[in-house]
Amino acid sequence: MTGEARHAETDTGPLDGVTVLDASRVLVGPFCTMQLGDLGADVIKIERPGSGDQTRGWHPPTYGDSEESAYYLSVNRNKRSLTLDLGSEEGRDVFRTLAGEADVVVSNFRVGKMADWGLDYQTLREENPGLVYCALSGYGEWGPDRDRPAYDLIMQAEGGLMSITGEEDGAPVRVGVAIADIGAGMYATQAILAALFERELGDGTGQKVDISLLDGQVAWMSYMASYYFATDVPPGRMGSKHPTIAPYQAFPTDDGYVVVAVPSPNLWATFCAAIDREDLVDDERFADNAARVDHRDELDAILEAEFEAYSTEELLALFDEFGVPASDVKNIEDVFENPQVRARGMRQSVTHPTAGEVDMAGSPMHLSKTPASIRQHPPLLGEHTVEVLREFGYSDEEILRFDDDGVV
Repeated sequence: MTGEARHAETDTGPLDGVTVLDASRVLVGPFCTMQLGDLGADVIKIERPGSGDQTRGWHPPTYGDSEESAYYLSVNRNKRSLTLDLGSEEGRDVFRTLAGEADVVVSNFRVGKMADWGLDYQTLREENPGLVYCALSGYGEWGPDRDRPAYDLIMQAEGGLMSITGEEDGAPVRVGVAIADIGAGMYATQAILAALFERELGDGTGQKVDISLLDGQVAWMSYMASYYFATDVPPGRMGSKHPTIAPYQAFPTDDGYVVVAVPSPNLWATFCAAIDREDLVDDERFADNAARVDHRDELDAILEAEFEAYSTEELLALFDEFGVPASDVKNIEDVFENPQVRARGMRQSVTHPTAGEVDMAGSPMHLSKTPASIRQHPPLLGEHTVEVLREFGYSDEEILRFDDDGVV
């Protein structure tokens, strides 16, 4: 079944009936709540009246002739926008009313700000003991750095990622997307789902979730951290190479690059056959993976000379014929034209009231019974303010007064 057909099959997901109050902005929180929305939750995005989420103004690029920021649209689908001035007491009262009936609150204001407003977990749980409250921040809610400002670039540096990314003798390089934000957003989604599950299995009460960008980056060090713990030597930058597998990297060809992965003895023999260099199998310097790692420089020199005699297309055809894992280095256009990516529903579109047809990356969460889906365009600023407030019991007269007073 194609991704497009699956998208059309259902209007709900496994989180149908779950209400998420999203008091986050920019990337880490919106990425988290977008995933919850893709899974069927009703996500109510709280935005500042007049300006909204900062990323609404992050352009170019925009879609077509509209003023809709491509950045904002990328992480805010499946949400309803409610403008609300949390700097006003009336605005905070409205937030408390909504939080009293919500299942989840997500916030990424600076540490302590929600407490200053009386919108912290301890306060909100008094009216709603079942509330799951997720606080996102750069450094977390305790520790000596809890009040420091944090941005993805800083987190990639401070969390170790830039120390292992880039060429061996080159400058440190950041990963090309805001991976610290996205990683923390993924951890937040996991933790929220776990807290909701525990609430259902337990006594019905919720709990607080504390997620930091720095913790997420440190956790992602995974086997690189283990290499350090085992040797007391911090791993360094190796470009596309792998510290314990060879060959496992990008090699230049006559007209580009080919990335090849040879992590097993059988694949080594097959790889050598594919490039007509069976002699390398019997070379003691390359007898097994450990030997190839020890003699990496010699092996790289041999393989670079071999690869440069081929075009990228020729090498990919050979490796495909022999079953060797390999790829060219695709750009973003190549990725979204890839038949496999399209077959998996990873290129989706939604009709937006001002931007027209908006293409976006689909959800990678494929569930057989209650699939994730894109049901709603990224909202216009305040598009659902009246609708949401009516649902929570506010009269048209109260809503009009809120509007006159700048509360919404």
